[in-house]
Amino acid sequence: MKRRSFLLAAAVPAAAQTRLVTSGQSFPDLLREPDRVTVFSNLASLRLERAASRWTAAGIEVSTELKQSTHGPELGISLTAPATPIGRVHLRWNASVPENWRYLGDHWERSYGDLEWRGLVGERLMPWYFLASDGHSTRGYGVKTGASAICYWQVDAGGASLWLDVHNGGSDVVLGDRRLDAATVVSSEGSGRAICKRMCEHPRLPAAPVYGSNNWYYTYGINCSADGIVRDCELLAELAPPGGNRPFMVIDMGWAAGPEGAGPVEQLATSFPDMKDLASRMKGLGVRPGIWVRPLLSVDRSLPTSWHLPPAVFGGSLKDPMFVLDPTVPEALEYVEKSLGTLHGWGYELIKHDFSTYDLTGRWGFQMGPELTSPGWRFHDGSRTTAEIISELYRALRRGAKDSLLLGCNTIGHLGAGLFEVQRIGDDTSGREWSRTRKMGVNTLAFRMPQHNTFFDADADCVPVTKDVPWKLTKQWLDLVARSGTALFVSADPESTGSMEREALKSAFAQASRPLPSGEPLDWMATTTPEHWRLNGAVTNFRWYDE
Repeated sequence: MKRRSFLLAAAVPAAAQTRLVTSGQSFPDLLREPDRVTVFSNLASLRLERAASRWTAAGIEVSTELKQSTHGPELGISLTAPATPIGRVHLRWNASVPENWRYLGDHWERSYGDLEWRGLVGERLMPWYFLASDGHSTRGYGVKTGASAICYWQVDAGGASLWLDVHNGGSDVVLGDRRLDAATVVSSEGSGRAICKRMCEHPRLPAAPVYGSNNWYYTYGINCSADGIVRDCELLAELAPPGGNRPFMVIDMGWAAGPEGAGPVEQLATSFPDMKDLASRMKGLGVRPGIWVRPLLSVDRSLPTSWHLPPAVFGGSLKDPMFVLDPTVPEALEYVEKSLGTLHGWGYELIKHDFSTYDLTGRWGFQMGPELTSPGWRFHDGSRTTAEIISELYRALRRGAKDSLLLGCNTIGHLGAGLFEVQRIGDDTSGREWSRTRKMGVNTLAFRMPQHNTFFDADADCVPVTKDVPWKLTKQWLDLVARSGTALFVSADPESTGSMEREALKSAFAQASRPLPSGEPLDWMATTTPEHWRLNGAVTNFRWYDE
């Protein structure tokens, strides 16, 4: 199937258009048995010998089974290593890779303004999936969501590699007698959306478009209060369209007493005396209550130290009295689940959970590379992979949230797909620096748009309305997000929200409250910050750089 949707429409200026010199070759099919399989343990490597779909050596076995599902062919990869700790599995396909093609990969968790189409770079890590295009046809390869390994691809002139990271924290995993179904490889032709649909067969999506407000980007957690939230709700209710799909007002960091959002959730800041009563007042104003939480960070010294992650995760950077809960301790995981149950019981219908990837690895996504965390430490339960542990944490959060919507932030979308209704797909925008909103917001919305409504409802982060960011630029970002079909959250400083801003917000909420087709960046092969978009069938041009 041919697809030219990423090529520019005739209305786009010719100077912005990109045409690739094609080689006349198609991208090789990788959905077959690999040519080589190697396992890595304690800095040593062991090349396995093939017998049909089994690869073995020294009591280790990797199975690469090509099978047919109802959605098409797929390659299942499993690992058994009863006596040997394993850190990685490397699968290699030898192939003649065509010249002049370009490639797009994903990110470990949120993106950081750094997603882009590039030429062939053999050392480039492309987490989870990649697209290959010659400007006329596109092919995608990826692993299905919910994998038991952290996965990334590399493509070079001699072929392609898939790396399965099966570490437990910073140490090799000790599987014992169990078989690890590590990953399932799938492919598609046509578009990024096609491969995302193929990777996630059962997304969990909200019943209606998600939109509303969040107080973070004009308060940054300082001098915020229950009364301030009520004021924000009044403004939101005034600007939202009438009808049954009511907006969310999300209370961000600052409501809990602990530093940096640390729990327990029952310890409240003095400016938020009663969170259950506040949720009731919010509903009475015609908005749906939402709340932010950092589920793994705590200052509750009544909890056993055996529940703590080892300090080595953070290299001494985590300040006392804060500590991170180890989700492989059953009692600690139950504690986290109950914490979200408390928020649900208070009446919050959207729970935004944050920081868990950083709290479990001590690193942000842009710091990870092939190593997600520092070496030499492990979780309390060393028999499960980091991917399995994170997935189990997400399932506990899902159970605790009950029927509240879950919005993952600083979470791994490939593991949260099917569990979270909404996902923050990029790093923070800014109520202080337009350049940060441009870099983080526009980039992630463009390059992760294929995940919208295929993995979850995508959230490219807030539209801050503040005195520090020129309204001329903010209004464009508001217009793009509102018309893109993705979740829209604004963070409007009441002192910066005059009649002009109110009219624009009212129009944006009216659009974001109803289903719209996914926006499409038209010049994404030419720039990291696309300016030309197809929105609800019409081509719209933006100017992200202030003259």
